[in-house]
Amino acid sequence: QLQLVESGGGLVQSGGSLRLSCAASGFTLRYYAIGWFRQAPGAEREGISCINHSGGSIFYGDSVKGRFTISRDNAKDTVYLQIDGLKPEDTAIYYCARGSSDFYGMCPLTQDGYDYWGQGTQVTVSS
Repeated sequence: QLQLVESGGGLVQSGGSLRLSCAASGFTLRYYAIGWFRQAPGAEREGISCINHSGGSIFYGDSVKGRFTISRDNAKDTVYLQIDGLKPEDTAIYYCARGSSDFYGMCPLTQDGYDYWGQGTQVTVSS
C-alpha cells in the first residue's frame, strides 16, 4: 500500500521554528518529486514548496519565500520542510504529496501534479 506520512507538526509560538518530515511506505520516495501543501481552516489548499527527485530544482510559493526551506535526504528516503519565523497565518494542516511524473526535472505547485497524499500534520502558531 502506497503511503506518505508527515510528522513534526505542533503548537509553537510566533517566531518559532519547526521541521516537518515526509516519509514514504510502499514505494521509494527518492525517485519522485515531492510537494508540500497546506490548508488553513476555511481556505483552499495552497502549494507552498516542491523539490524534484534529485533536489536540483526547488520552488516556493510567494507567501513562504525566505522563511521555508525544502530539502531531501535520499539516503533516508525523506523530504523535509524547515519552517522558520512562524506566523499565526501559517496555522494550517501541512501535507506532502508525491509527484505524478518526473516533470522534466521540475516540479509544480498545483495539486493536479500529485497523485498520492499524506494525511497531514497540524501546525498551530500562537501569537
